[in-house]
Amino acid sequence: MTVGNVMLKEVVRVTADDFVTHARQIMRDHHLRSLPVVEDERSMRVLGMLTDQDVMHISSAHSGVTVRGFATVCPAITPDIGVEAACAAMVDARFSRVPVIRSIDDQTLVGILSTTDLLKKLHPRAHLVVRDIMTEKVVTCSPDDRIAKVWSNMLESDYTGLPVLSPKGALIGMVTRYDIIKAGFARIGLEDEGGTRAKQSVLVERIMNTPAYTVSPATPVSEAIDMMLKLDVGRLSVVDNNRPVGIIDRLDAMQACLP
Repeated sequence: MTVGNVMLKEVVRVTADDFVTHARQIMRDHHLRSLPVVEDERSMRVLGMLTDQDVMHISSAHSGVTVRGFATVCPAITPDIGVEAACAAMVDARFSRVPVIRSIDDQTLVGILSTTDLLKKLHPRAHLVVRDIMTEKVVTCSPDDRIAKVWSNMLESDYTGLPVLSPKGALIGMVTRYDIIKAGFARIGLEDEGGTRAKQSVLVERIMNTPAYTVSPATPVSEAIDMMLKLDVGRLSVVDNNRPVGIIDRLDAMQACLP
């Protein structure tokens, strides 16, 4: 099976001369963490991907900044590449979505490939359970933390979501980059040099997702993948006696599908 069999041909995208603020709004509207960047709508030549990590660093004080220069180089994926090869390239580069180009010599955008598309077609190695592939280091937050603090932690750690723990250490929810961007609170820390607004920013409990979606360390990876696809979530908390012991995301699951 090739990429051409599973990619989406209708692609939400931005051009190099679009404002980053416009790209941020598109991400909110379409619930996307990244967007292909093309030179212009006429040529449709791919320059790279704009990610939520890029968007996170731009404040409204720089509202005139265009996407050009923020496009991150991504793997060259063409429709004739096998899905396992595409999976390996995405895992290696840590991209959850990549543009599909017509050919190596013709960088025209013809589609988009995501981890969701691939996980629907690939199968993990049969013996693997969640503990074999999960990330054990878990950065957490509390419902009483300020969004500005959580945002800063996400910037520093490059995590896309943080489990939310009760004062007694029980898992009660999840807060993600998209939750913060969607709620419009992403720029507080960047725009507030004095720290006043950051200290008064809203609490995590206002925008976190509940309940938290969880699996146990002994859950087969195949079941965890089915759960992520069914719930349309990018990560699952791994718990033991309701205490977080790890995180599994779609890229972890993709790696489990490689030989």
